[in-house]
Amino acid sequence: MSVFRATLACAALAGLVAAQRPVSFPTQDGGMVYADLYGSGVRGVVLSHGGKCAVPVCGFTKASWAPQARALSEAGFRVLAIDLRVYSPPRDGALVKQDDDGIRFDVLGAVRYLRRTGVKTVSIVGASMGGDAATEALEEAKPGEIDRLVVLAAGAYGHPEKWKARKLFIVARDDANEEGLRLPRIRAKYDQAPGPKELIVLEGSAHAQFLFNTDQGERVMQEILRFLSAP
Repeated sequence: MSVFRATLACAALAGLVAAQRPVSFPTQDGGMVYADLYGSGVRGVVLSHGGKCAVPVCGFTKASWAPQARALSEAGFRVLAIDLRVYSPPRDGALVKQDDDGIRFDVLGAVRYLRRTGVKTVSIVGASMGGDAATEALEEAKPGEIDRLVVLAAGAYGHPEKWKARKLFIVARDDANEEGLRLPRIRAKYDQAPGPKELIVLEGSAHAQFLFNTDQGERVMQEILRFLSAP
């Protein structure tokens, strides 16, 4: 059995430890974040999801992180998977897009919630839109608030000179959107960011959280665990 599958198997057996519980907390701009909390360690991880489609079943939410959240909690982390405010709750089977200017406050609110509840260090794993929200949160965070940052197919925008935390960028070589390949733009920002930092380029075109559904999903999870667990 592989390391990742073994970790997931342990998570399934340890239901009381890894089971999520719903929590909510306010943001500094008057918003409210709804999240699922896993585990009880003193090292915290915020999971910030990618964008959503017009139909709920193809979009990402806090629930889409469940396998990764359980694996992280079994590794000793207290994990907070959040719903970003960018979409309102479903109405008649559809999601209504809202203003996304404040999603960085959702991530910052999650970081500060974990710290208020006893976590000693907080890292963020952000995918696509959620990764960009994470880099924006890092730019606004107080020194030392965010310990490490993992971005999946994100990090092509913003002010990388302000990203003062340990960073891991993961992106597929052929991942593209309407602007073209993501890798050259992400690499340009990566080059501008201060260390310590790592860039992992995977083969294929899977985007962000979709990487977990490919034959490289196990490696992605192992790299995240390695990076977050390193001294």
